[in-house]
Amino acid sequence: MKIIKSLLIVLSVFPFLAASSQDKEWSLEDCINYALDSNINIKKQVLVVENQKAQMLQNYLILLPDLNAGATHGYNWGQTIDRYTNEFATTRVTSENFYLGTQLNLFQGLRQINTLNQSKLDYQAIQYDLDLMMDDISIAVASYYLEILYNQELLGVAKAQREITLQQVNRMQKMVDAGTMARGDLLNIEAQLATEELQVVEAENRLTISYLSIQQLIDHPYSPDFRIEIPELKPIEAPEVALTAKDVYGIALAQRPEIKSAEIRVESAQKGISIARGYISPTIGFSGTWATGYSGLSTDPITNEVIPWNTQVGDNQNKSLQLNLQIPIYNGWQVRTAISQAKIAKEQADLNLQQARLDLDKNIQQAYADAVAALKNYNASETKVNAQKEAFKYSEQKLGVGLVTSVEYNETKKNLTVAESDLLQAKYRFIYTTTILDFYMGKPITLNQE
Repeated sequence: MKIIKSLLIVLSVFPFLAASSQDKEWSLEDCINYALDSNINIKKQVLVVENQKAQMLQNYLILLPDLNAGATHGYNWGQTIDRYTNEFATTRVTSENFYLGTQLNLFQGLRQINTLNQSKLDYQAIQYDLDLMMDDISIAVASYYLEILYNQELLGVAKAQREITLQQVNRMQKMVDAGTMARGDLLNIEAQLATEELQVVEAENRLTISYLSIQQLIDHPYSPDFRIEIPELKPIEAPEVALTAKDVYGIALAQRPEIKSAEIRVESAQKGISIARGYISPTIGFSGTWATGYSGLSTDPITNEVIPWNTQVGDNQNKSLQLNLQIPIYNGWQVRTAISQAKIAKEQADLNLQQARLDLDKNIQQAYADAVAALKNYNASETKVNAQKEAFKYSEQKLGVGLVTSVEYNETKKNLTVAESDLLQAKYRFIYTTTILDFYMGKPITLNQE
């Protein structure tokens, strides 16, 4: 996995993105990259990954022997026994001590090895958690991006319908002025124009809100000049006949980060059982020490002078090697309790894996069913739009010669608007669900036609 490296690349280009954010159109990839760079939760998860990496390194280094050194320099007053001369002293005595020691655990029931292996597994699982978090944010950005495209097209439909009505008002005004049409019909069309003016305003408000929403989602400072790039969308067509929801699930099961994370945590929990069982085993350790010192009370029996410092340090050396064996016999049943708890944690990890697989299957089944339904709705809506266009065209012609009332004309026009809105909704629902299915199969998130 290259998540950390990818984030560093995004961080390196982020200043350039920020500098040019006011004078460019943002692609879906731009929005996703900005969101991944800015999101606080992702930054926190990156720190969790780094912390686990440090813990993994620590678990490796603990396998090595330790080495410690120490030194003291002190003075003693009153009666005491000098450790080097083994004599009583009643005057002030100067003493120095030096120590060097090492200790190595030779065998602990493989606890340290299993702990190291468990930390490696936990590190991998946390990286997959980061992948999943980034995936969720990417999908959310794609959803908000599509919402903008949808609202832009709805605004276009609303403006087009308003323009048609405005042209009709102008034509009818001339007919009323010429005395060939009743003013009541003109008033009805003018009322329809006012309604459509309101619909344009509402569509503009929805588009503005959708722009605000995506900027909030990606943590971009709000700018009314923020604009997205209009991609050449994927065609609305059925996926390959051989591709089923089961096929998508099979592909996703082998690569989705939530599944990988759950599988690795099952392995980690198994290592936890091995670690707990390791406390039943005897432990074998090795230790070695070297020590020496100096005493101001240590004198030469012939000259009665204090023995020099370097001579004492050489003569007072003490070396030791030890092999230690410890056999656990009874410890308040703590080891048995720890083993039971580790087994419970393993069962929980198994259940979490099962749940992750079930959730993935349900999500894919739902996305596949939504895609199929959206495609059917799109085809039906497209047929309906074509029929409503013909009906409206016919109604428009009949209105011009007085064969239909303005009320009937408005109703036909309203039906066309609803049909066009339903078509857009089905279109973007299909694009979204098929994008999700592609994503489950490991394809990058994109709205562009391939």
